[in-house]
Amino acid sequence: MVVSEYVRNLGSDHEQVVPVTVFVAVLCLCLVIGHLLEENRCVNESIIAIFIGCIAGTIILLLSKGKSSHILTFNEELFFIYLLPPIIFNAGFQVKKKQFFQNFLTIMSFGVIGVFIAAIIITAGSWWLFPKLGFVGLTARDYVAVGTIFSSTDTVCTLQVGWVCNYSLSFNCVQKLDISRIDSRTALHVIGDFFYLFLASTALGIMAGLVTSYVLKTLTFGRHSSVREIALMILMAYLSYILAELLQLSGILTVFFCGILMSHYAWHNLSENSRITTRHLFATMSFIAETFIFLFVGMDALDIEMWRMTKLSFGTSMSIYSTLILLVLLGRAAFVFPLSVLSNYMNRRAKRTSVITFKHQIIIWWAGLMRGAVSIALAFKQFTYSGVTSDPINATMITNTIVIVLFSTLVFGFLTKPLISYLIPHYETIKIGHQESSSPREDLNTPLISLEEPATSNITRAKDSLSMLIERPVCTIHFYWRKFDDAYMRPIFGGPVTSQSEC
Repeated sequence: MVVSEYVRNLGSDHEQVVPVTVFVAVLCLCLVIGHLLEENRCVNESIIAIFIGCIAGTIILLLSKGKSSHILTFNEELFFIYLLPPIIFNAGFQVKKKQFFQNFLTIMSFGVIGVFIAAIIITAGSWWLFPKLGFVGLTARDYVAVGTIFSSTDTVCTLQVGWVCNYSLSFNCVQKLDISRIDSRTALHVIGDFFYLFLASTALGIMAGLVTSYVLKTLTFGRHSSVREIALMILMAYLSYILAELLQLSGILTVFFCGILMSHYAWHNLSENSRITTRHLFATMSFIAETFIFLFVGMDALDIEMWRMTKLSFGTSMSIYSTLILLVLLGRAAFVFPLSVLSNYMNRRAKRTSVITFKHQIIIWWAGLMRGAVSIALAFKQFTYSGVTSDPINATMITNTIVIVLFSTLVFGFLTKPLISYLIPHYETIKIGHQESSSPREDLNTPLISLEEPATSNITRAKDSLSMLIERPVCTIHFYWRKFDDAYMRPIFGGPVTSQSEC
């Protein structure tokens, strides 16, 4: 009996190892083919991974005689807990902080206001058009979820982190929303929840980054082991994400700001070898997770069980796909162009030379049309239970999401690079994030208010600061933040102190 039990366990382990082995082999194939096609302007890593995933899914479907196209079963918890954190953390760790915060108001207006505009348009459009096309059965909450799911820009293809972070906040608010009791107080409650999640998640990420930076600076791990200091950064970043999810906050926003704070302070407390290692390690982890996700997406396109459950005719299905794509195009255009005009107006009033030209607006609109793994994962979260459903309506929404993701990634993604090359030739200078040459400079050690100077000097400085804040708010805030950062934060948490600050 002991021997037979051992044989059964051995066979079970073997069945679990084989799919993982095949999947890792396909993952390696993606890397090799991606390297060979590196010079191709039209094909990126996500398109390659989706194509290989579709091919691998077709082969498995044939070998299983039409039973399944999966090597591994898609699990939204696997996506959110293990695959997404390294991608978002690396985005925060590698982000160009100066350009990011100089354009912070524009980024946040696109992310906060834009996500609501796009979600409202897609929700209202699908609520109105789906029944007319013969697709009925969705609840009010489902329509709101559809608007939120299809308003999400793909994190991997375009990595518009401000958009994705605010989208995750919106989906968390939708999950808590009681559709049956919508009134003015409900709307205010949703807005309150949104800002609470935003502020609490950001604060948690900042706290985790500062604690890690202080520990690394105080204990100087690098004197004895580079491994420990790198491990501490990885574990603290992951802990911030898990803790945010545990507290029902936005783990995406938390780990993103944790990455920014760690690159700003903690990275400077590492040994020279660890600095080089962390840059490459975090980028590698993110790259593998991205490729892993898109392989899943490619294989999921051939989920034969989901397709069999859908009851819609081919014509109705094509109408639904076309409607969703049209709503995605319209929803993004409805905020990109108006908010770009508003941003340009504010920059002109602030006497900044940076401007979002019409060509840049087209690129921003087009590059954000791709929908990816986040949409699929949240569709599974909304319309299935642990990746399984027996409801034809829910199965139809899963297949709808898969088709939109494939179409947007392959078509919009394939045309993005040629469009950029056509609209912005290599000789044209990109003006977005351009620094102003006439930026104010001052001694960073000069305090905002000095007790050693007469009151008239402090009043004069305050008046000058207020006029700067009114004329150029982003530039002024950045200027005084750098003064505060170099005078107080960097000596405690780490990092070089610059001699002067520029907007």
